[in-house]
Amino acid sequence: MNNKCLDCIALTVAIIGAVNWGLIGFFSFDLVSFIFGNMSWLSRIVYAVVGICGLYLITFYMYAGGTRKTAEQQ
Repeated sequence: MNNKCLDCIALTVAIIGAVNWGLIGFFSFDLVSFIFGNMSWLSRIVYAVVGICGLYLITFYMYAGGTRKTAEQQ
């Protein structure tokens, strides 16, 4: 998993999703629903992409444990 571009995109999308959840939690305001409509096909795609990015970011736990080899170790 040495795809830095994909990692950055997934992290950015997950952060946007987290901001949306913060808005829902603090202000009961769903930004995705406001922009794309309440559970329209487009808003469902946005929610699905955020969920997929969140699942992909689970792989970051492998890196947090120090199992990723650096250039010196290879």
